[in-house]
Amino acid sequence: MTFCRDQLSLSRPLGLGLVWICVSTALAGCVTAGIKNPAGVATIQVDPSIAGPVAGVGIEGHDIVSMTDQMMRDMLGNAVLAGRPKPPRVVIDSQYFRNEGSQAINRDLITDRLRVNLNRASQGRLTFVTRANLTMVAGERDLKREGATDVGTTGMLKAMMGADYRLTGAISTLDSRNPKTGMIQRYNQIGFEMVDLESGEIVWSGLYEFARAAADDVVYR
Repeated sequence: MTFCRDQLSLSRPLGLGLVWICVSTALAGCVTAGIKNPAGVATIQVDPSIAGPVAGVGIEGHDIVSMTDQMMRDMLGNAVLAGRPKPPRVVIDSQYFRNEGSQAINRDLITDRLRVNLNRASQGRLTFVTRANLTMVAGERDLKREGATDVGTTGMLKAMMGADYRLTGAISTLDSRNPKTGMIQRYNQIGFEMVDLESGEIVWSGLYEFARAAADDVVYR
């Protein structure tokens, strides 16, 4: 504050403007000196296939990796799905995959990973058909048929592909809490079914389940 006092002593010849600048600077310096910036937490690289440092009783990222890998292997081992001479056409998306549990979760995280990895691993044993991008496909078909574009390299079909099977399923949970200890326990069940879109027959089923308990749950969003 010595410098500011010297400046204040010269306030009459220098004018009031300099006085206010000096006072403001001094006050700002005092306020800044009183603020302590706590040290942050460094970013940690986490393997998505294992439990991370932030975990609760619900479905975690490593559960999604584990369950989709398990379902993929199970599907490829099913003769009806992956053992036919002519690869069946399948739809795998989240439209009929319901979340009936108590945890908020993006269902696409599960179905997208299952579809992408199954498509890569099936090596032509399954044909994957989209139902989420029909507007895009229909628009391109119209351009070809109107002559606005050529027919591409694969030619034109009479109609878009019909599907043989479609994935359905549900996420379900059962929660319990001990009011004395605050312990929370959750049973998680994720069921998958592949349904014949002509007959309604369920040609394949899969189930992934686990239970966890903790004193304090995390916030899922």
